[in-house]
Amino acid sequence: MAEAKQGLRKPVFTKVDQLRPGTSGHTITVKVVDTKMVMQRGRPDGPQPRQMRIAESLVGDETGMIIFTARNDQDS
Repeated sequence: MAEAKQGLRKPVFTKVDQLRPGTSGHTITVKVVDTKMVMQRGRPDGPQPRQMRIAESLVGDETGMIIFTARNDQDS
């Protein structure tokens, strides 16, 4: 049981103005200002075709605004 807890880390929250291109794994709290679907199509990958969706959302906090690209269930 102790080994399983070693993999969990307490989240460190970041502000939008601290984000840099090419980085990942950030935890941020933002407000969604606007969202638009930029692509939606089916993928016939087996017995049940799956939908592939990409949406772009304008999100931000008190330090700035960014465009967040959401894929599939991230846009729900």
